[in-house]
Amino acid sequence: MKRFIKNIFPAAALTLCVGLSSCIGDLDVSPIDPNSNIQLNPERLFNMCYANFGIEGLNGPGSSTVTAQDAGTTGLVRQYFNVNELTTDEAICAWGDKGVATMNTNEYDASNMFIALYYNRLYSGISVCNQYLKEASDVDATRTAEVRFIRALHFYLAMDAFGNITLPLTISKEIPVQRSRAEVYAWLENELKEIEPLLSDAKAKTSSDANYGRVDKAAVWMLLSRLYLNAEVYAGTAQWAKAAEYAKKVIDSPYKLYTKSSNGYSAYRKLFMGDNGESGASVEAVFPILQQGNKTAGYGCSTFLTASTHGGSMSSNGTNNNWEGNRVRKDLIQKFFPGDNAPKGETKDILDAAKDDRALFWGKGRTLDIATANDVKTFKKGFSTTKFVALHSDGKAGTDTKFSDADFFFFRSAEAYLTYAEATARQNNGKATTEGVAYLNQLRARANAQAMHGYTLREILDERSREFYFEGLRRTDLIRYGYFGGNNTYMWTWKGGVAEGRPFEDYRNIFPLPATELSVGGGMQQNPKY
Repeated sequence: MKRFIKNIFPAAALTLCVGLSSCIGDLDVSPIDPNSNIQLNPERLFNMCYANFGIEGLNGPGSSTVTAQDAGTTGLVRQYFNVNELTTDEAICAWGDKGVATMNTNEYDASNMFIALYYNRLYSGISVCNQYLKEASDVDATRTAEVRFIRALHFYLAMDAFGNITLPLTISKEIPVQRSRAEVYAWLENELKEIEPLLSDAKAKTSSDANYGRVDKAAVWMLLSRLYLNAEVYAGTAQWAKAAEYAKKVIDSPYKLYTKSSNGYSAYRKLFMGDNGESGASVEAVFPILQQGNKTAGYGCSTFLTASTHGGSMSSNGTNNNWEGNRVRKDLIQKFFPGDNAPKGETKDILDAAKDDRALFWGKGRTLDIATANDVKTFKKGFSTTKFVALHSDGKAGTDTKFSDADFFFFRSAEAYLTYAEATARQNNGKATTEGVAYLNQLRARANAQAMHGYTLREILDERSREFYFEGLRRTDLIRYGYFGGNNTYMWTWKGGVAEGRPFEDYRNIFPLPATELSVGGGMQQNPKY
């Protein structure tokens, strides 16, 4: 039993999820509305700040703290995936939902409901954090710092996706003022540096640790390194040295690359399996979003990543959910098979041919190409990925047949290795430094892939794709390289709405603000050309 059940997720959610077990029967529980006039329990409110990442609502599957026709679509990780993966050269979805279809082809507009759900989920989380800081900031200094970090991460994700955003720091009836992206960047930099000394020292944890799932100093270093890596996009001035500095702090911390294979599963694959909190893989998890199928049941986190990528004749994913939605574009397969010679076989066949443990794909009964508009809607057109599964590496059954136990590692220490390599290469005429090459080769060694003697910036970007596909980093990476919107020659299948790919305008580098946000007054301006 994961100890986090009593430490991180809200007690209200736990009693109302499917598969309740007696280990939490003694908890005094009731749903909490942070804006209602009741006496707030600081611990529960603290838990809710974390829970916004991992569950949709407090009443189990089908509930949500964000209004939507389908509550299961409102999960933060689910929409984080949609906006940052479906819009890129990595993922494409067969579902016909209007919100999904236009992200597949970079034709989204201000009516896209899934983009609006992402925005609303982020600001719902910010509201809960502000409520905690208003009601309980003097209860525990470390917890207050953690909540400030969680709020900062929400603001970062909103700024990255939407550009000029509001920055509400208190619960107030006053309409918050829209801030420029550069202003939000400056606030984030200052806030994270203030938080850093107030957090616990960096410590890699497993689920047996009562504090597993809670952030520490390494989470601040990771977010600062990501902020600085994209500083030129966000604020107009590159900060490569600072990006490398904070990435190095993570590399030198107790968080390390996980390198232990077992029971026929590679170390890389175990990062995304149902027991990744118990198997030792969590040594890499700087910020894990905690999941346990019989306690945190929902459709928006690791269950979504697992179920949406599986279906048909594919091998079991560890649950009985097979939604036949997300699969990979040919362009991602080409990162592993540049000669278009990927075998149309099962995952083992593809791994053997790729000689890279990260090539977790399924090609049996599939076409590599997604050639027509009807193909886009057909799950068996294009390879699938078996990266996310609910199976346990020790062979034990999961806690629920419908929902995954796999924690989602929102920040992995591997990101610091790639950030350091890129940031130092950008200061070295576009070539990886000796230390950068060594860090990149550590990642390839973990994947049992052949080491390289050097890396260009483009090769580092390709390595980022091989390491992090479907984990929500790709859109930001492509924008930083100038490969997303605008007049560039980097194409992928169905980019801009045609099979062979075509450029689309750079205003789509940020998403439209929801119409509901603009209608409340206060002078909010829609992003240009939406």
